[in-house]
Amino acid sequence: MSAMTAFGYAPASAGAADSAGDEPGRSLRERLVPPMPPPSVWGWLGPVLVTLFGGFLRFYRLGVPHAVVFDEIYYVPDSYSILRHGVEINHVASSSKLQALLLHGNPHIFIGGGEYVAHPPLGKVAMAGGEWLFGLNPFGWRVAVALAGTLAILMTARIARRMTRSTLLGCVAGLLMSLDGLELVLSRTGILDMFVTFWVLAAFGMLVLDRDASRARLAALAEAAPAGDFDGGGPALGIRWRRVAAGVLLGIACASKWNGIWYIFAFAGLAVAWDLGARRAAGYTDRLGGWLRRDAKWLPVWFAIVPGITYLVSWAGWFASSQGYDRNWAAQHGNHIPIWSALDSLYQYNKSMLSFGLGLSSKQGYVSEPWTWLYLGRPVSFFYATPKSCGAPSCSQEVLAIGTPAIWWASILALAFCLYWWFTRRDWRAGAALVGVAAGWLPWFWFAWHDNRTEYYYYAIIFLPYLVIAITLCLGLILGPADARPSRRTVGAITVGVYLLLVLANFAFMYPVLTAEVIPYAAWHQRMWFSSWI
Repeated sequence: MSAMTAFGYAPASAGAADSAGDEPGRSLRERLVPPMPPPSVWGWLGPVLVTLFGGFLRFYRLGVPHAVVFDEIYYVPDSYSILRHGVEINHVASSSKLQALLLHGNPHIFIGGGEYVAHPPLGKVAMAGGEWLFGLNPFGWRVAVALAGTLAILMTARIARRMTRSTLLGCVAGLLMSLDGLELVLSRTGILDMFVTFWVLAAFGMLVLDRDASRARLAALAEAAPAGDFDGGGPALGIRWRRVAAGVLLGIACASKWNGIWYIFAFAGLAVAWDLGARRAAGYTDRLGGWLRRDAKWLPVWFAIVPGITYLVSWAGWFASSQGYDRNWAAQHGNHIPIWSALDSLYQYNKSMLSFGLGLSSKQGYVSEPWTWLYLGRPVSFFYATPKSCGAPSCSQEVLAIGTPAIWWASILALAFCLYWWFTRRDWRAGAALVGVAAGWLPWFWFAWHDNRTEYYYYAIIFLPYLVIAITLCLGLILGPADARPSRRTVGAITVGVYLLLVLANFAFMYPVLTAEVIPYAAWHQRMWFSSWI
């Protein structure tokens, strides 16, 4: 039984490992590119229905709480400033006064002069679009984030479908994303983390599409010409526009928030590994030499030049404005060379932003260490109030940034199994999920150990899609191969169904404290399973 079949694939699927000798009698193309499920309306309709369900949860009561929640106090005026002035401008310093002005839709919040900001502008540009369409109100400044969070569900479902060659498992992945508490909260809060998660996931999807397309092309070229025609190293595959698109998307991610940068290195490593594996599967003996001679030159284009240009373009508003913070730094220090002066100013500004970000060491109550994130050691309360409208002596209203425990706790086992599966079967899907988690998670260990930097659990949203993919792969294994005995498939289906019902029930139980529903204090306290959640 092949590894892909074990994950719930149709029997026609090829083995997961990149090997030219798997399943003799099948064409090289079939071995390199396992067939997708037969064309069916459910290939799109299933993921779309799951996305509509998740979208309803994210847009329903999106304007609640009617307050400036958590770090919205920074990003809402910044985004509105970009809408009005093209760049961030200093605004009213008093948080209480600023909140009052924003909640009444009062546009007179600026006091002039460029504002020093700690993050690039593109996520705030997206929020400005919502404010332009719907006004300066909670729905307006959250709608772009809600859209990104909803579309992330669709992307996860379609990416998982392509990786598993199973529409059912793709829908399962989308359902898990839609039912995760952290994804829900960050899709309903006007901060930047959902944007960077969305764009990184889109880049990953492009790389998965390119993997199939490039392997199909490699198989066609290998079948058309003897291996010796390419010096045993394989043909050149050219620039590959899907990877260019991935580079653009990674640049957009970094232009939304800098933690997207780790995925540039991670996805570059994935791309190289997939290329070498494809050449091995195609039967080329000098796969490393062939890749170095023919395709390596494109790597810096895909993962350095294209993301760098995209990031630079994202600062267009700052370049065009005379009010941007440090816009004239170079000229004030003697550099008057056209274009170069502006680039020098931007470099100095970004250098200062980097120093500020690395040196951030505020120790307020919701700080957590990264090794506690998977088991939900310390979630973050984005909003808490005690209204008098629940019919009980004491009421609570909270937005708690916490993942659904049934998903996050299961992900610990799923990651452990994917690590085992990758070592024993060299399954590329397990490896891809592990890389996606590692790129978003492990850098924070370094900062925690060496720089004592302030860290919060909600940073983990960036690697949530890959946790979901890891769980989905394991659910496919539990479901069993498509050609297994009916009794085996029945047991697997029941087990998977019970788990999904558990996730749904867990999410429903936590829903009130994710979405600022007003509930009795006793009901709120029942949902605080551990003292560290309070």
